[in-house]
Amino acid sequence: MEDPDSESTPPAPSQNTLLPPANDSDSTPPAPLSPAPADDSESTPPPPSHDSPPPLPTDDSEATPPAVSADPAPPARKRRRRKKQFPGMVPSNGLRVLRPHSARSSGVVYSEKLIDELIQMQINDIPPAPRRRGRPPGAAGPSALRLARELDVEALIAISVGFPVDSLTEEEIEANVVPALGGAAQANYIVVRNHILALWRSNPSSWVTESHAMQSIRAEHRALVTAAYLFLLDHGYINFGLAPAVLSAAPRRPPSFPPPTVVVVGAGLAGLAAARQLLAQGFKVAVLEGRHRPGGRVLTRKMRSPDGAIVAAADLGGSVLTGINGNPLGVLARQLGFPLHKVRDKCPLYLPDGRPVDSVVDSRVEASFNQLLEKVCKLRQAITDELKSVDVSLGTALEAFRQAYGVADSLEERMLLDWHLANLEYANATLLSNLSMVFWDQDDPYEMGGDHCFIPGGNAHFVRALAENIPIFYDQTVTRIQYGSDGVMVYANGQVFRGDMALCTVPLGVLQKGCIKFVPELPPQKQEAIKRLGFGLLNKVAMLFPYDFWNGEIDTFGHLTEDSRERGEFFLFYSYSSVSGGPLLVALVAGESAIKFETTSPVVHVERVLEVLKRIFAPKGIEVPKPIQVICTRWGSDKFAYGSYSYVSVGSSGDDYDVLAESVGDGRVFFAGEATNRRYPATMHGALLSGFREAANMVRAARRRSMVPVMEKTDAKEEVLDLDDLFQTPDLSFGNFLVLYDPCSSGSDCTSLVRVGIGERKSGSGSLFLYGLISRKHVLELAEIDGDEKRLGVLYRSFGTKLVGRNGLGGLGENLIVRIRAARRGCLKTRIVNGVHHA
Repeated sequence: MEDPDSESTPPAPSQNTLLPPANDSDSTPPAPLSPAPADDSESTPPPPSHDSPPPLPTDDSEATPPAVSADPAPPARKRRRRKKQFPGMVPSNGLRVLRPHSARSSGVVYSEKLIDELIQMQINDIPPAPRRRGRPPGAAGPSALRLARELDVEALIAISVGFPVDSLTEEEIEANVVPALGGAAQANYIVVRNHILALWRSNPSSWVTESHAMQSIRAEHRALVTAAYLFLLDHGYINFGLAPAVLSAAPRRPPSFPPPTVVVVGAGLAGLAAARQLLAQGFKVAVLEGRHRPGGRVLTRKMRSPDGAIVAAADLGGSVLTGINGNPLGVLARQLGFPLHKVRDKCPLYLPDGRPVDSVVDSRVEASFNQLLEKVCKLRQAITDELKSVDVSLGTALEAFRQAYGVADSLEERMLLDWHLANLEYANATLLSNLSMVFWDQDDPYEMGGDHCFIPGGNAHFVRALAENIPIFYDQTVTRIQYGSDGVMVYANGQVFRGDMALCTVPLGVLQKGCIKFVPELPPQKQEAIKRLGFGLLNKVAMLFPYDFWNGEIDTFGHLTEDSRERGEFFLFYSYSSVSGGPLLVALVAGESAIKFETTSPVVHVERVLEVLKRIFAPKGIEVPKPIQVICTRWGSDKFAYGSYSYVSVGSSGDDYDVLAESVGDGRVFFAGEATNRRYPATMHGALLSGFREAANMVRAARRRSMVPVMEKTDAKEEVLDLDDLFQTPDLSFGNFLVLYDPCSSGSDCTSLVRVGIGERKSGSGSLFLYGLISRKHVLELAEIDGDEKRLGVLYRSFGTKLVGRNGLGGLGENLIVRIRAARRGCLKTRIVNGVHHA
């Protein structure tokens, strides 16, 4: 992960930005983006113990607004974090190029240093300096430059949250925020959206209203303000969280009456975030949680001495806020008044005998490690260009290059290289032999920039605050989710919970174990994605000592091993003395060692950790005392997790995160959690954001259903026709194109739904399906063309049709699917009555 030296974080954006005059330049709609891990491991630990079980410009100078290139030079790499980013590891040809939409945008893309400064000011609640009113934005001179700088700053804040600088997100396109893609309306919408977002981020303890946003925007753009405001509000980009102004806001008008009911499965960060958003939208919500506590894989345990004089809070699961820039957890921390502790970069390494690693050798091996990653990057680029479905493990590729180039031949160098490899296994919660060489780092372009931070007292602060006043039913183990055209039934502990929709937020490990039966079964594409994605393991040993003997002025130190197979065992220590309330030290266990860890007695682990610590500190004349209390995690054995966090395994790709996030049953069952977030998997903020995302999707589904006339009432026991079922009998097919006509219209201009199979996502994984809406006339024209490649060219260039994922069809497409499904169901029932079985 990027970890800039600056300890700062963002300034408050402009409060008096004026929308620039519309221009008529065109803007190409965005291609879909893709998803950085945090310490989201979990634990069910029997606690073995010894004694008991640039600031905003404010002048009128002629300074040029900050402009950054689309490929900024990477900051100096630091090995301290669970960082797996390496510049250039993900080919950039599929990503958006962040170019200014107009001259007024001054070429802004992402500036890590500026965002650091902006967020630091926000965290410290430093208000923007007063600005003098200048000439109108159309006038030349310092005021126009100042306005351009303000627009740049607001664009940077939007980028840090995950928005592109000059195009719309897929969610915005689905929400029809502008009447037409490209052109002046889209350009002005983006400026308005950025302004509203920056306005709220400057003070997230307040509630931003639409009229507040209008104070800075010309009256003729009110429609754009309304569209941007409602989109940001619906999708949890503004007015979210735990500030009194947010909590006291009256619930919005529900999308239908009576209000839709939702059963949320799981009270982790994803489930809690979704539940809060849905309640704010006027929904009725019930959360079912199998544990007797909320938080899921975020677990903070209080450790204390027998007399209670020494107390510390230990995060046994998710612990680090991996990048504070734009991070919604950083917003929650500001709202709740929680201080943030930057994880300091200094991390000394020690040899197995306790001697410090020579700094020259250390630097040389780290450079060699980076060069190995560069070689892998070039190899995979060549492979993916020539052979689209070839994949091998990252570990195999790294070892091949290591041997070919003679890297780390000496024992000390090999131990150092093993430490970096263990750190990589920690970042991904699995062995390098399991990681996809091609896609293991597919989420890196979207990592939250900025410092990595701890919350003093642990992340349970977030969990408790998010769970407050939420209707949670604990000790409810869900075993079955049944869905039909009229709702869902969720079975838990002999009880049945009925609702209009269900949100499943259980970890990927639980889905892979088949602990929950879905009726009807999940679509084959989703089942395959569940199998392909990896779910890894990280474990911890948390130790409370009578005093801090290791020097609390550092937050991390590392330990090397001679045996490569044990490189992940206690390879990194985190000091929590400055944030936990007591002398707490946590040792990490990654890779192969994390798996073996769960089959060994905790007593053995404690003895081995103390042995390592004594070898490091005894030569310094420092005695290592016996710990007061020790907790060893076993996330792999936890029946509510079966692991720590997701990774991209060999044969998988970022597509599988998207497939896992898709709803089923015509918007009846939805999915959230870090393993459904392509941009931010394996992170706490990724889980939280997925909850916001699915809450918005459920609101949209409820609105759609409220507008569609009810043709017939069926029971949830009846299996519904899924989209895959509909395309089993297409109205027309040619090449990889399948077409379904609108059953309610037969004209040449009526809309048709087309599905296109695009190659193979991975070897043996089947086609990736994309969808589009075109007229029946255009369908017949495509059928006359030879070859799918030519058809796709005509589809894009001549018809202007953009193929999207299943969730990108928008209201028009969803309504068409409803009509097709209703017509097919009626046809099926007629044939059964007549004694004819429809194949």
